[in-house]
Amino acid sequence: MFFSKTIWSTFLVLVTFAICAQESQMVLIKRGAYVPLYGTTDKKPITVAAFKMDVYPITNAQFLAFVKKHPEYSRSKMKGIFAEKSYLAQWQNDFDYGKTNLSNAPVTNVSWFIAKKYCECQEKRMPTMDEWEYVAMADEKRVDARSKEEFNKYILSWYEKPKTYVNPVGKTFKNYWGVYDMHGLVWEWTSDFNSIFLSGESRKDKDTDKNLFCGSGSINASDLMNYAAFMRYGFRASLKANYASRNLGFRCAKDLK
Repeated sequence: MFFSKTIWSTFLVLVTFAICAQESQMVLIKRGAYVPLYGTTDKKPITVAAFKMDVYPITNAQFLAFVKKHPEYSRSKMKGIFAEKSYLAQWQNDFDYGKTNLSNAPVTNVSWFIAKKYCECQEKRMPTMDEWEYVAMADEKRVDARSKEEFNKYILSWYEKPKTYVNPVGKTFKNYWGVYDMHGLVWEWTSDFNSIFLSGESRKDKDTDKNLFCGSGSINASDLMNYAAFMRYGFRASLKANYASRNLGFRCAKDLK
């Protein structure tokens, strides 16, 4: 019996190590430009500077390691101003997410405030909406696959599927940049998630914190046929920074030195 427990404990340690090792897995996203769904009336492309992005969304096991290191972000100690009551509601308690098969599933029910803090503690940051959309427009072979009918059908078919958030990371396709799960697993926070409401001029204002939580202006769609993207912008527009949704996760990004 002791031998069996020892083997099992060793196995869990190795699994946890492998999962946590994903935190360091980032890929380079080269500089580029794209015309987003919203955008200005002249349809000028937005330039995205080179940066690094996590290959996978943050998992329950990774977030548990963060909470253990920073217990002030545990469920019982969380203040409502930073996260609503559903914060980590799927976990059994502060330091136990329950079923072992959730170890490699994306962590959800995490607010924007706490996702931002997690990335900062990893010496990273959350990706901007433009960065996220730029990476998300790629399929396996092309930087921009938005014009492909089958690509958009794949995205829209996922929107209709319930409970994909219990699936492990890395099981969707690997896109052109080497990033997984941009579609098909969970929605994801961005640093400026509701900047879609801002005007073209104010979007360029680097002092985004002043504009993060107020909605004014309107959506100027540059491609009304891209319904998949429109769904994402609509979802982001419904969020507030302390929301903690069951199908909403996050990943981190990093500036190049």
